[in-house]
Amino acid sequence: MLRRIAVIAVVAALAGVLAFIRLAPSDPARWHQMPETVGNRDIEGGAMRRAEGDLAALDAIVRDTPRTRVLAGSVDQGMVTYVTRSRVFGFPDYTTVRQDGEMLEIYGRLRFGRSDMGVNAGRIDGWLGRLAEAG
Repeated sequence: MLRRIAVIAVVAALAGVLAFIRLAPSDPARWHQMPETVGNRDIEGGAMRRAEGDLAALDAIVRDTPRTRVLAGSVDQGMVTYVTRSRVFGFPDYTTVRQDGEMLEIYGRLRFGRSDMGVNAGRIDGWLGRLAEAG
């Protein structure tokens, strides 16, 4: 009986954590921002890229990504922040894209944990690859 109660408690705690991850609100004031400088590098829990391109064209590609939505900003404002959630557990990753002249500055990062195992870099590089193919 005690073992059954312990198992139920662990399952309930795990379900609570997963529900929090999936349902926690995203504060645009916290996530809709860029660091002062953006270069081509991977960072702890994310990635930064700087590439030639057009924000409107990249926006169409990003919006076509499964489980991705706009959190804040717009193409007209010159900066957009997107939230992309993982398929199974719904972990949110935030990607902010800013037009800087003819260059795009892209800053992708996770919300929970320390390592994204290259997911943000792979997603951003995929978007940039599609943008390059589109011309």
